[in-house]
Parts: sequence; structure tokens; C-alpha cells
Amino acid sequence: MFLSVFELFKIGIGPSSSHTVGPMVAARRFIDGLRRLDGAPAHVTATLHGSLAFTGKGHGTDRAVVLGLLGEQPETIDPDRVDEMIYDTKAAKRLTPEGLAPIAFDPDADIVFDYGPPLPGHANGMVFRAFDAAGATLAEEVFYSVGGGFVVTAAELDAVADDDSPLTSVVAAPYPFASAREMLEMGEKSGLSIADMKRANELVAHKVENLDAGLDAIWDAMNGSMERGLAVGGRLPGGLNVARRAREIHQKLTSERGRNDPFQHTVMDWLSVYAMAVNEENAAGGKVVTAPTNGAAGIIPAVIRYYVDHCPHGCREGVRTFLLTAAAIGGIIKHNASISGAEVGCQGEVGSASAMAAAGLASVLGGTNAQIENAAEIALEHHLGMTCDPIGGLVQVPCIERNGLGAVKAVTAASLSLRGDGTHFVQLDECIETMRQTGLDMNEKYKETATGGLASNVIEC
Repeated sequence: MFLSVFELFKIGIGPSSSHTVGPMVAARRFIDGLRRLDGAPAHVTATLHGSLAFTGKGHGTDRAVVLGLLGEQPETIDPDRVDEMIYDTKAAKRLTPEGLAPIAFDPDADIVFDYGPPLPGHANGMVFRAFDAAGATLAEEVFYSVGGGFVVTAAELDAVADDDSPLTSVVAAPYPFASAREMLEMGEKSGLSIADMKRANELVAHKVENLDAGLDAIWDAMNGSMERGLAVGGRLPGGLNVARRAREIHQKLTSERGRNDPFQHTVMDWLSVYAMAVNEENAAGGKVVTAPTNGAAGIIPAVIRYYVDHCPHGCREGVRTFLLTAAAIGGIIKHNASISGAEVGCQGEVGSASAMAAAGLASVLGGTNAQIENAAEIALEHHLGMTCDPIGGLVQVPCIERNGLGAVKAVTAASLSLRGDGTHFVQLDECIETMRQTGLDMNEKYKETATGGLASNVIEC
């Protein structure tokens, strides 16, 4: 099993990796496929199912579909041009893809939100169809957005079988651990750290200079979204009238620096504001990094920023080690459970991100492999059962604050693990399996449908 660090950490626009990044990728894949047809497509439609239907408007799924059909890619799109592209497409009611004749497409009529039962393969399903001028179906493709921006067709999902999954890179990794137990065993046998094993795996597919440059680009994008979030105030879009708080909190924290009687717990405020800044930027549709999802995108950047700004000897090389370690843990979680809120609730998003961040911090603070695994387990264990019930279907409440608390838990988990010798009662693999089973048992209304929990009990103003 090998999931590249670049597959887990993907640059894209907010507010959701499964509802924005994934559908954009799927729509682009569909439009690319139309170029291989014998007939000329004259009209296309998209139908959204399950969680994509129930919370798609709040998550901007319809907008993402339009952008994908226009040929845009999450990592290269200019967020400042999105509104213009959406407006122009609605006004023209057609697409003009490169290499194809103009195609009729009215976003308001041709994107359908189906509130019936979800498609059988996954809670985040969508169907794209293309018709000829006479109305006959030329092409139909089912896609599933399975979390973290990963997209598969129905055929690809059916073909998934253990390590042959199209969700993972097919490379002969020297340390192909598929579980935490295997990871620790391989580390013990090789004498290598988790980050060193992950680096060796990555170097099968990437040159050293490309790997390091890519890791630096991930951190730069994370930090960039944080800096934008710390600089911008006002209200978030979507109708809840939620205020952006990160800038004001950051200004207060900055003004308090150097005072003679600081509260020791103020460091938790720094962690929270770092995370909130990223997720406010995400909620505004800005550019963030799936870490491992957009809904949990603030936790890992916040803990890295804590390491760089608040810990002795924080450095660029340490950030690379952090990301590699976090990716190793994230790959194990995704392989054995899920990082999708629509599948297992927010334990799969915030819980996974907190576990990854805890492991990354423990690694750069000198933890052994056993202590790193322990840190990840502590963080994940104390997110078990967390529901995904966004108010109004927006990635704002409780998501933004939840990232702040996830970052605080990650640092606490890393600190606790480093106080011990790595010996602990519950193993990470057992915790991951518990999360998977809990997700299966969880009522659907608590899995990113906005039909239960806070979403059904808070009056929207």
C-alpha cells in the first residue's frame, strides 16, 4: 500500500475537498472523455446524490461542477475569477470546451440536486450525462467523491481490491506498510524513522529535489492560506452571517506579546487562531490544502506553525519531516477506514487530521516511532464518534472552531506521548478500526447531510 504525500496534500479551493475539489475533478474528467466520443455532444447535465445533494449548495458543489466542465483544475484555478466564470456560464447557458463544438448547459436547470436515496457506491455520488442534438444519450458516467479530493468512477470503485485500489499509487515501495503495526515492525527492522521510511517510498516515484520542492510548496500553500486568513476580516458568504474572527484575535495576541504576566494557556489561543484562519479562508472559497480534507484543512498547518514559531529549532527541514510523518499516518487511516465526513462523520476528517498533526509534531520534537504512533492514537481516540452536522450545509459552524480544538488536541497528544516511552494500551490500528465501525453504525443524518445534530437544532438567522 502506497499513498503519496502529494495525493493526501492537494492544493485546491474551498470549502470542501469532497464537495468542491472532487466534483470539479469529476466534471473535468467527464468533459475530457467527451472528446473521445464518435458523436458530437450537444447538451450535458449533472445529477448530485446523497451528501452532495443535501449539502451541495452550502458547499458550492454546483459551482465546482461548472468550473470542472469549463476545464478548470483545483490546483491552478484563480479563486478571484470564480464568480466571473460562473456568471458568464449562466448568462451564455453553454460551454465551449477546447476541441469540442459549443455544448448547451444551463447550470440552474442542468445541475439537479436529487434528495432521494444515495447511489450505492458512496454517499457522495454524481452522474454526468451527454446527449446529441436529437436528445439521445451519448455518454453517462457515475463518479464518487470519496473524500480528500479523491474521485473514482463506479467502475473503478467496483475494481477496488486491497492494494490494487486505483486510489493509491502503484509503485514498488521499499516500506509498503498498510498498518501501524507493520510500520513499527519495518521501522524496528530497518532502524529508520517513520519519516525516513516514507521518504524512501516517495523517492521511488519522485526525484529528491522534486520531493523536497513539493513538500516546500505544500507548506508554503498552507502558510499562505493562513496568512490570508489572518489578514482578512468581514463576514463569510453563505447566509449565516458568520463573522471572520481570526484577524481580530491575532491582532489581540500580537499586542499582548512581551507583557510581563502572560497566561501560559495563551499558546492554545495561537494554535486556535492559526487553524481558524485557514478554515475561514476555506469557507470563503479561497485556496487551501486538503490536509487530509478541506473541512479539516486548518489543523496540520496550525500545528506546523506552532512548531516553527513557538518551538526551539523549528526549521524547513523539520517541516518536511512533519509532513512525511503525517502523510504516513494519513495513508494508514485512509487505507483502513476513511477520511470522508460523508462516510464516517467528522471523526474521519478532524480526527484524522489531529492524529496526523500529533504524529508530525512528535516526530520533529524527537519522538521515537512508538511515541509517534502513540501520539496519533491519542489524538484519534479522543475524536471517536464525532459527527458531521454543518449548520446550513456550510463549512463554517461548527467546522471552523473544531479545527482550532483539533490542533490543541494534537499538541496535547504529542506532548503526552513524549512524556512516555511509547508503550500504551490502545493501539493505533485498533483505534482506526473502531473509527471505521463507528462510522458504519452512525446514523446518516450525522454524516454531512445537515439533517441532524447542530444543523437541526440551531435556528439559522
